[in-house]
Amino acid sequence: MKDKNKVLLILGLMAFLANGDNYAAAPLIINIARDLNLTISTAAISVTAYMLSFGVFTLLFGPLSDRFGKVKIINIAAFGTAIFSILGATAFNLPSLITFRMMNGIFAAGIFPVTMALVGESFDDDNRHKALGKVMGLMFLGGATATAIGGTLAYMGSWRFVYLIYGIGELILASVMFKVLERDKAVVEKLNIIGTYKKVLTNYSFMRLTLMIFFVGFTVFGSFTYSGQLVQEIIGFNLLIVGLILSLFGIGTVLGGKIAPNLRQKLKNNFLVFAGLLGFFALNSLGYLTNIYVLGISFIAFGIAFIFLQSTLIGTAQEMLPQMKGTAMSIASFNMFVGGAVGTSVNGMIMESYGVTQIFKNASFIMLFVGLIISILVAKFKKRAVPRVQKTTVKENSN
Repeated sequence: MKDKNKVLLILGLMAFLANGDNYAAAPLIINIARDLNLTISTAAISVTAYMLSFGVFTLLFGPLSDRFGKVKIINIAAFGTAIFSILGATAFNLPSLITFRMMNGIFAAGIFPVTMALVGESFDDDNRHKALGKVMGLMFLGGATATAIGGTLAYMGSWRFVYLIYGIGELILASVMFKVLERDKAVVEKLNIIGTYKKVLTNYSFMRLTLMIFFVGFTVFGSFTYSGQLVQEIIGFNLLIVGLILSLFGIGTVLGGKIAPNLRQKLKNNFLVFAGLLGFFALNSLGYLTNIYVLGISFIAFGIAFIFLQSTLIGTAQEMLPQMKGTAMSIASFNMFVGGAVGTSVNGMIMESYGVTQIFKNASFIMLFVGLIISILVAKFKKRAVPRVQKTTVKENSN
């Protein structure tokens, strides 16, 4: 990279739009259901299609980027997600909407993990974390503003405007990326997807941790999809206000990302227990209380709890596979989004039978359980890792 700051900005803006394209669906489900004459849970199948395809294909794009180059894969993925986001605005029934959103998810899966891998290998140890933080910051900001943007555009015109505007923005950036990003070389001569993942699947400590990532996706994405319906039942049908309230969740993720390092250092092993408890109380408040101010605070706390858990899980997963960080990211993304897809589907059935508030009541207990289990798993891994580091240090000193 010649102008690394410029490249970081472009990649960060693409992550901003692609992540926003995902989160923007939450306030749109109500509008989509009405426009296409569907129930809320049926319209939510389009969200399931996006997340499921994203999760599955993220396993493929990592090895493909090693074989054909990361920049080539990012460019193809950027154009693909832009085109199918635009096509999503033309959906005329449920099958067409599912198809366009599914294809959008497939190509979006080639943006996040591969972008993080490209940035990671383009910077040295002293600047890598800072560079990754800039890209992830824009990605989370995209999620933070997506519901407000989506709600505003839908309020001013139609839900179709949201997918159209995001798609056009992605198409413009994809064109810029095609000209600006320097092509990198392939690092492997042939694909060996089975061999790559076979080693990971037999690492049982890593697989137990990523199972928890599945439950985080199930709880967070699976419930947030229906948060627009929850807010609508409390304050009435106004997509602009709904979108603004839901954006507080995204603001919580940005805020949580800033305070997580210092709080983790202070609380140590209790950090994840605190995250689980915070998520428990936030989701319970959403399930039981109807005060609009409490609602806003609960969405912020929900976002903070999510990012506390996610950042720790991702960081620990990469520590468990220090030589296979790209693969670790792919499996983490797979579990997060497949968990979200399954959660969206299951919660749709729960909402039809018991009402939307039951989704958040159930999710509160899962969040608490996940926080407790993760704290145990991470503590065990850290305990095993310390002796290995000490042993290595002793060997180096003796030499």
